[in-house]
Order: sequence, then structure tokens, then C-alpha cells
Amino acid sequence: MGRYVFTSESVTEGHPDKICDQVSDAVLDALLSQDPSSRVACETVVNTGLCLITGEVTTAAKVDFNHLVRDVIEGIGYTGYRAGGFDARSCAVLVALDQQSPDIAQGVDEADDHQGDPLDKIGAGDQGIMFGFACDETPELMPLPISLAHRLARRLAEVRHNGTLPYLLPDGKTQVSVVYEDDKPVAIDTILISTQHAAEIEGISEEKAIRERIAADLWSHVVEPATADLTLKPTRETTRFLVNPTGKFVVGGPQGDAGLTGRKIIVDTYGGYARHGGGAFSGKDPTKVDRSAAYAARFVAKAIVAAGLARKAEVQLSYAIGVARPVSILVESFGTSSLGNDSLTALVQEHFDLRPGAIIETFGLRTLPQQRGGRFYRDVAAYGHFGRSDLNLPWEDVTAVAQTLKQASADVAQAGSRG
Repeated sequence: MGRYVFTSESVTEGHPDKICDQVSDAVLDALLSQDPSSRVACETVVNTGLCLITGEVTTAAKVDFNHLVRDVIEGIGYTGYRAGGFDARSCAVLVALDQQSPDIAQGVDEADDHQGDPLDKIGAGDQGIMFGFACDETPELMPLPISLAHRLARRLAEVRHNGTLPYLLPDGKTQVSVVYEDDKPVAIDTILISTQHAAEIEGISEEKAIRERIAADLWSHVVEPATADLTLKPTRETTRFLVNPTGKFVVGGPQGDAGLTGRKIIVDTYGGYARHGGGAFSGKDPTKVDRSAAYAARFVAKAIVAAGLARKAEVQLSYAIGVARPVSILVESFGTSSLGNDSLTALVQEHFDLRPGAIIETFGLRTLPQQRGGRFYRDVAAYGHFGRSDLNLPWEDVTAVAQTLKQASADVAQAGSRG
């Protein structure tokens, strides 16, 4: 493709949609911690002074949802003078959770295609397509634009929480544009940060002066530390740096915009660099393949790249509701592998068990919240579900399976040379 610019965005934990993702996943954590067999499909809505959780749940767990929701909102930072019309202590919390449809439960509890194997008996919780992706642009095998956008968003929250920039408020967005030449990143073209802030900063109230102060602080306290360990770094001379382009960002969070669970699916995955099946993650228990199969597809794609079988790999899985085995599996290497896509797909079919029950068991998806003190899914609900070096995620650990793929590929090549 020659030379081009690719852009990805991220949002902070205080973004209205991300508040909803974290609340929905906190509900999932709480229910699975008490009852690992819980079936959960929890959606959250926030607006000025209001948080509503709704959806379908089947569980033996007993949870104080009102307290749980307020705890999440307070942890993000919406309390007191920073609340901006959405205070954890005073907002209305409405709970409207119903029981899951028995028609759906029947297909999950006993798959249509089971043959006695316990893992065969768990059918997919819905039909759908899921994509996983990996590439060699970063150590975590993620595309560089989304990796940088998440770094900046995490750092933006960090300097707010630790008091380095006390005037920052919870809502924020980041965006990074990377220059590519021959499909390889060569420069950071533009960085955009929009961050909610107090109306006055140390006596400064004039809009232009506030924006200049924020821009200077963000470059030295957010951009430089977040990119310090990278070979490819932004510079003030060559990287365009945009901060709060509208001029000011005082009114934000749910007071500025309503939020919904599942509206940041591209932020959650690969920043638009790879295809997406359309299903959101947060608030869904592991029988929902929108979530579990997307994790498995990432695991497969990352293993292929980590094994050196391709520099870039995209894996598509498809499922039918109530059926355990995937309807289809496809691997695309974009011409970066010495093996054909059919050979890579055959390796995946041989070495990965992609039935929902097997995925749940391999990654421990039902028991992780209990094992990690009641909090697991909430932590991946902000700053991406993939490439997280700050979290110990089972679908990111591909060391053993990559070695298996490497050996299997070598065996295939050796057999072919003999023939």
C-alpha cells in the first residue's frame, strides 16, 4: 500500500460508555464469584443522575446491586465536586434484571451436536461471528495505533488518580495516527487528547490559557512517560499534538452524554485495524461466544504470530446457537506467512479446541472472578481486552501453544520435503 496513515482511539474509564461496561462487568464478577454457573446478560445505561442496570440473569448468588453500582462509580472518580452531575453517593440506581429465557438456556445446557463428551454438551449461547487478530508491531503483538491510544488513556487516568494533575476529571478520549510505509509503522503523525477538566486551574480561568496549560502538562506527564520505552516515539517537532480541540471540556461524563454498555467494541479490540463480528463483551457470561470465542480467536491469532508462522494473522470463528462446535474456522495471514491460509487453518483445527465448553475450561472463565478476589472482568472493561501487559490474562499467554504450533509446522514442512 506504500505510505498511509492509520488512526485508532481509546477512552478513559470515566467515559459514559465505559462506565456502563465496568458496571456490567462488575455485576458479572459479583455473580460468578458466588455462583460460577451464573448466566448473565447485563446491560447498563447512565445519564445525568441515573444508572440503570437491566438484562437477564439466572443465578443462585445474592448481590446488593445498589451498593455494587455505587462502588464502581466512586472508584472511577465521580464523587463530590468532581462528580459533575453524576455523584456515586446521590445518583439514582435502578435495577431491572429478569431471568434468562429457558429456550436459550436449553441450547446452552445441552448442545444439539453433543456425543457424550462433557465439553460437547455446552452449546454456544448465540449464533454469530468473532474475529481475533495479532501482528508483530508491538511486543504484546497488537497494532501500534490502538496500543498507543490505550497507553495514553491509562496514563491520563493514572495522573488524575495519583494527584499529579489534580484538575483532571474522569471523562477523556485519546487518538493516535501512525504513519506506515510498506505496512510497517515509521512515525507517529498525530496525537489527540480530549480530557475533562476543572473550570479553573490554579487561578487560571481564561479558555486559551487553560488549554495551553493542559497541553503542556499532558505532554510532559502523559505523552512522554507513556511512550518512553518505545523505539518509535512522538516528538514535539514532528508529531502534531491536539488537546481539547473544542476549547474546553468541563461538562463531561454522564452529564454531558448518556452511556450504554457495548458501544466501544472497536476500542475494546483492535482499534479498527482488524475486522469485528459486531458483538460486545461486557456484562456477558462465558457461555456467550461474543465474549469467550473472541478471546479464543485472539489466543489463536497471537499464537500463530508468536510462533513465527506469520507477521500478521486474523482468525474468524462462527457459531450456531445451541451447537458446540464452530460452524467455520478461517485464518488469514495477509501474505505474511510462508504457509498458505488453508495450511494455517488446518493447524488451528488440529491444535485448538474451540467449543465454548473447552474455551471456558482452558481459560478458567467461570472461576477467575472468585480466584482473583471478586474482581476480574471489571478490570478488562476499560483500556482494551487484548494486549494487556498490566493484567495476567489467560488468552494472552501463548508461550506453550506457540511452541506446539512451531513444532507442528516444522513437522509438516519436513514431511513435505520427504514427499
